[in-house]
Amino acid sequence: MAHPRRVPTDNWQEYWELVVDTMAEGLFIVDTTGTIVFANKAAARITGYSPQELIGRRCDIFRGEDCQACWDERGRLMCGLFEAGKVENKRCVVVRKDGVGVHVLKNASVLLDPGGRIVGGVETITDISELVAMDRQLRGLRRQLSHAYGFEGLIGTSKPMQRLYEMLAAAATSSAPVLLLGESGTGKELAAAAIHRRSPRAKGPFIKVNCAALNPSLLESELFGHIKGAFTGAEYSRKGRFEAAHTGSIFLDEIGDLPPEVQIKLLRVLQEGEIERVGSHTPIKVDTRVITATNKDLEALMRAGAFREDLYYRINVIPIHLPPLRSRMEDIPLLVDYFIQRIGLRSGKSITGISTAALKKLMDYHWPGNVRELINALEYAFVTCKEGYIQPQHLPPYILGTHPSEAPAQPLDEQAMRNQILNALSRAGGNRTKAAQMLGISRVTLWKRMKRLGLEDYGR
Repeated sequence: MAHPRRVPTDNWQEYWELVVDTMAEGLFIVDTTGTIVFANKAAARITGYSPQELIGRRCDIFRGEDCQACWDERGRLMCGLFEAGKVENKRCVVVRKDGVGVHVLKNASVLLDPGGRIVGGVETITDISELVAMDRQLRGLRRQLSHAYGFEGLIGTSKPMQRLYEMLAAAATSSAPVLLLGESGTGKELAAAAIHRRSPRAKGPFIKVNCAALNPSLLESELFGHIKGAFTGAEYSRKGRFEAAHTGSIFLDEIGDLPPEVQIKLLRVLQEGEIERVGSHTPIKVDTRVITATNKDLEALMRAGAFREDLYYRINVIPIHLPPLRSRMEDIPLLVDYFIQRIGLRSGKSITGISTAALKKLMDYHWPGNVRELINALEYAFVTCKEGYIQPQHLPPYILGTHPSEAPAQPLDEQAMRNQILNALSRAGGNRTKAAQMLGISRVTLWKRMKRLGLEDYGR
């Protein structure tokens, strides 16, 4: 019987090659000429080259479609990595020795000597071919269902949804700003993406920004970019989301949470089609279609002085209301079938459908969290059901009426919502993720409600 190899602990650096050879990710080290000086075993497995074949070869051997390397007339490496300093979570395709393309997730960083000079770069690649294949299956399923039963990923054949599809199709032909209105979980992001894909800008980028999820102090920089030295930590200039969306569309979700100082800058973009990076006074022209969304009452925010009236009328050129799930209950069987197939593909579980009794429970529920809550309920069922058909006992307790306090039949006033959240947090031991699952909402929605009610310090 083989015994594990004992490694002395007095000098771990001697064993770094052994350590990196245990990694599932491929790892390369290159010098400043782009020559590979080290490759681990996973790199060999992913690329089809042996480590000996890789060492001494230039890194453009893989002919990656997004490779940032090029060579000047003297054969010196001119690489974007050495300018930017790092590459993070970039999807690309590298070509194996046998000529087959492999989808990988790439991360890279420059290597500096003690004097701060660049001496090379280190790169890791993770094989994501299986994930890409599954994603293609999901997209195919989504296109198939969307063609027959919906519109660009929105699912439903009810009259409210048919009216919504007509509005989205009409809005797509215009370049005017669109304001998507509706409760949380009704699919506002899908609607924004549908408008973009059906518009003349479809070949351009579609950039999404959740205004509530970003730190207010960083939001301005995220949207409009900044120049080097604009603030502490701004070590290099950076494009903002509006520049990234040039010739395409930008989707600003939770627009009601936009700070007043950023509202002024957004108004300028809509009026003049130009932005200024933080720390700069040089205007930059941007050609971007603006789509916004909110579940808040913007008119009430205007009356309270929290939202600019002139900005409201600029973004509200084409208002589109997304119907809540309780107003289109006839779509629930179609939605359930779709999400069971989608979750099944991802989980690999042999769950083939839902029983009539379980479907009736879903039809009898009022869905305050809308389609997102329905997805959460089915995710829960995939955990509790091992195979076959989803039965009533596999559904979350609040849908069965076991814990009515978790899901009241009528909309909650603020005090009732506060009590509900505190109760769920108490039973979840302060864990916000578990509390959100009990309430049938996402963690982000729970956080937004806690913030509105002044409960930010509760839970973790």
